[in-house]
Amino acid sequence: MPEVMFAGPEGRLEGRYHHAKERGAPLALVLHPHPLHGGTMNNRITYSMYQVFQRLGFSVMRFNFRGVGRSQSKFDGGMGEINDAAAALDWMQSLNPGHGGLWISGYSFGAFVGMQLLMRRPEVSGWVSVAPPAAHYDFGFLAPCPCGGLMIHGDADELVPENSVRKLVDKLNLQKGVAIDYRVFEGADHVFANHAEKIATAVEGYVSQSLARKQMALAAD
Repeated sequence: MPEVMFAGPEGRLEGRYHHAKERGAPLALVLHPHPLHGGTMNNRITYSMYQVFQRLGFSVMRFNFRGVGRSQSKFDGGMGEINDAAAALDWMQSLNPGHGGLWISGYSFGAFVGMQLLMRRPEVSGWVSVAPPAAHYDFGFLAPCPCGGLMIHGDADELVPENSVRKLVDKLNLQKGVAIDYRVFEGADHVFANHAEKIATAVEGYVSQSLARKQMALAAD
């Protein structure tokens, strides 16, 4: 997983990037938790999701938001971090013309950033949100949500009550053509202690099935 440095809106950003062997492979961007609460691209859940996409044949990147690790500038409250993520997508897409789809996967604060990016980038074909901070940020911008995805939460989350995420899922599932696969992990708190492997299994299964459905649809055309 080569280290990369690429241009962000406020200076260089540090990342790790795996380039798929297969030409035309899909792309995935994995976003880490809150920078002011110890979140980095090496977070255990973030790294687990990165490995899942690598195993599935994606070209995949995780990176440090501004002010984290060797990424320049300082925390911007969300908007600057959305722009950082957009710059990461631009960088990956420039290396992968003709890619086979684009996925965004985020954990906690990274899930919020990922869903914001989803609304700004119509080329996104799938997404994963782990412990989205629905009790701390307004997710009303997801109207309409452009596509369905996978949402994972813990029923023992001490920072984001599970019912706040369930309300968000219920609202999204009312939208026409949107189906959210919502998984609640029993006994899991916000940091998902002892649940990284279970998250990886859920993400791998969901993404694999989504890719298989896409291949079947293309074959039927």
